[in-house]
Amino acid sequence: MIDNVITELNQLTPGRLTHILSEKGALDAGTVLSSSADSKERDLSTGCRIKVSYSEDARGAMPDRLFLKMVKTDMADEFFGPSEVDYYTRDYIGLADAPLVRCYHARYSEKHACYHLLMDDLAETHVEASQKAPSLEYGQALAAGLAAMHAHWWGRQRLEEGGAPIPDTAKIARFVDVARPGLEPILHACSDQLASHWPQELRQLFDRFPKAMVDRTRDGNGFTLIHGDVNPGNVQVPKSGHSPLYILDRQPFDWSLTTWLGAYDLSYPIVHHWEIETRRLLEIQILKHYHEHLISHGVTEYPWEQLYDDYRLSAVISVFVAVEWCRGGVQEQYKHIWLPMLQRAMTAIDDLECRAFWQ
Repeated sequence: MIDNVITELNQLTPGRLTHILSEKGALDAGTVLSSSADSKERDLSTGCRIKVSYSEDARGAMPDRLFLKMVKTDMADEFFGPSEVDYYTRDYIGLADAPLVRCYHARYSEKHACYHLLMDDLAETHVEASQKAPSLEYGQALAAGLAAMHAHWWGRQRLEEGGAPIPDTAKIARFVDVARPGLEPILHACSDQLASHWPQELRQLFDRFPKAMVDRTRDGNGFTLIHGDVNPGNVQVPKSGHSPLYILDRQPFDWSLTTWLGAYDLSYPIVHHWEIETRRLLEIQILKHYHEHLISHGVTEYPWEQLYDDYRLSAVISVFVAVEWCRGGVQEQYKHIWLPMLQRAMTAIDDLECRAFWQ
C-alpha cells in the first residue's frame, strides 16, 4: 500500500477487513475469516466484488458482499482528484437521506495519483438505471435524492464556508474552451444530421452563452455542490421498484464545474440521455417534485420560476458536454453517444426557447 491506499486486491487481508468493519461499526465481535473476489479492470480503475465469510462468534451487520474500487487519477492531459473519496467520507456526513452507497473505507494519495473505496456491493439488489426505461417514478426518486444532496450545500455562503465557491469567469471560460475545438469538426462532418438552423445557433451559443453563465453567478441562490455526471450508468436502481436508488462515481476532471446550479444535475440525465418525447412528457413533473423536496429540506426564497429558468440554462450547457467528446477531432467510434446527445440538447433548446439567454 502507498499512503494507506489499497492498490492491489491482496492488500485487503482478512485482518485488515476485520479492522475496517469493526472501526465502522459493521462488526461488533469476531473476525473476517476469508474473502474471495471477482475483478474487472477498466482504463483507470479496477473493480472487485468481494464475498466475505466470518468466524462463528461474529456479530453485527456483517456485510457479506463488498465492492472494492481502485482508481488511477492521472490521465495524459487531465486528471481528477479526491472528489469521489470526499463524496463518501466528507461532503454529506450526517445527511441521513443522501442517495449514497455505504462506504466502509476510502483513501486518496495525491502524491501517487490514486485512491480506493470499499463499499457495499449492490449487485444482488440493484442494476444500472440504463437497464430500465426512464419513468416518472424513476425521475421523481432521482429528483428527491438530488434535492437532499443539493439542499445540504445550498447557496453562496454555504459553498464558500465549505471551500467550494461558485465558479468565476475564468473557470467558466475554461469549461467552455475545453469543448470549443470540437464544434467545427462536428459541423463539418455531421451537418446533414443537424437541423438547418442549428449550425448558426451553435456558433452563436459558444460565443455568447458563456456571458449568460457568468451573469447567473451574481445571484448565489440556486448554486450548490453538484455531481456533474448523473448519467444512467452512474445511478443504481432496485431491480424491482424505484427506491432506494444510489448515485455513484462523482469523478470530475480538473476543468469540470463542480459547483453549479442544482438544476444541472437533473438536466444532465433528462436532456442528454432520455428520448425527446419522454423528456417532453415528464420534465415538468420531475422538476416540480425536485422543487417540493428542496423546500422540504429547508431551501427558501427559490421560486419555481427561477428553477425553471435554471433548468433551461442548464439544458444549453448540455451542448458543451456533447461537443467536448470531439475536442480532439470527430470520434466516429463514439458517435452513437455524442451525436444523439447533441441532437437532444439542441431540440431541448428549441422546445424550451433557450436562445433567449444569448440573443
